[in-house]
Amino acid sequence: MKKFLITACSLLLLSGFAVIVTACQSSSQEEADLSLEEVDPSPEEVDPSLTEVWDPVPAEVDPGDAGTAPSDAIVLFDGTDLSEWTGNDGPPAWEVKDGAFTVVPETGTLTTIRAFGDVQLHLEWRSPTEIVGEGQGRGNSGVYLMGLYEVQILDSYDNRTYSNGQAGSIYKQFIPEVNATRPPGEWQSYDIIFMAPRFDTNGSLERPATMTVLHNGVLIQNHVTLRGPTEYRGEPEYEAHAAKLPLTLQDHTNPVSFRNIWVRELQNYQSY
Repeated sequence: MKKFLITACSLLLLSGFAVIVTACQSSSQEEADLSLEEVDPSPEEVDPSLTEVWDPVPAEVDPGDAGTAPSDAIVLFDGTDLSEWTGNDGPPAWEVKDGAFTVVPETGTLTTIRAFGDVQLHLEWRSPTEIVGEGQGRGNSGVYLMGLYEVQILDSYDNRTYSNGQAGSIYKQFIPEVNATRPPGEWQSYDIIFMAPRFDTNGSLERPATMTVLHNGVLIQNHVTLRGPTEYRGEPEYEAHAAKLPLTLQDHTNPVSFRNIWVRELQNYQSY
């Protein structure tokens, strides 16, 4: 190629300087193109180890079985007592029986003693076998992440109500993709991934909360962005709050039961 470049430039010398430059530039470009083709390896020639990441090594977690929590989870109810919870004005008044606990109407909400931010939450719940009431008056409760952001618990089996208030809704914000509710008296499960909102030092919102919910193993809320805390009346609006707050379970005067509740803190996970 170098020999050709010199020859091309020499032969064109009689035609003038401008032509010499043009010919040399053209030949130089051809040489550069050939050079790029020579150094650009095919995919089969790329060393696959260049894209292997060995550190950090994920921690080992025993996932447990269908009725037990993962080894790194905080168990909030193991079927025996409510030692991880407190009532409105003292010890919880809800009834513990046969490995579950049940709302005692008008005794107030239950609140975890511990505070949480980003979490994976698992809980199982059961609406009463005896059907009493309709709409929002039938098997109603709720789980509030940080005591502020509610996933509705309701007997939504053959029970029509407003769609953003049925079982699995993020109350009055997001309708569930499907209704995966089992009949009254059967145990149901929620698996919730909640990423708490972030506020700056001035109290301004940096990043809103997000939530993913599976109801009985069915995806019903897919990484939705919350507009603020749950509101019964009016539109939600964020106000700065602590990075971690307790979970709460609602007393809506219906004897809803709960069991197998655990939570995994996700502070070491990327949230977006």
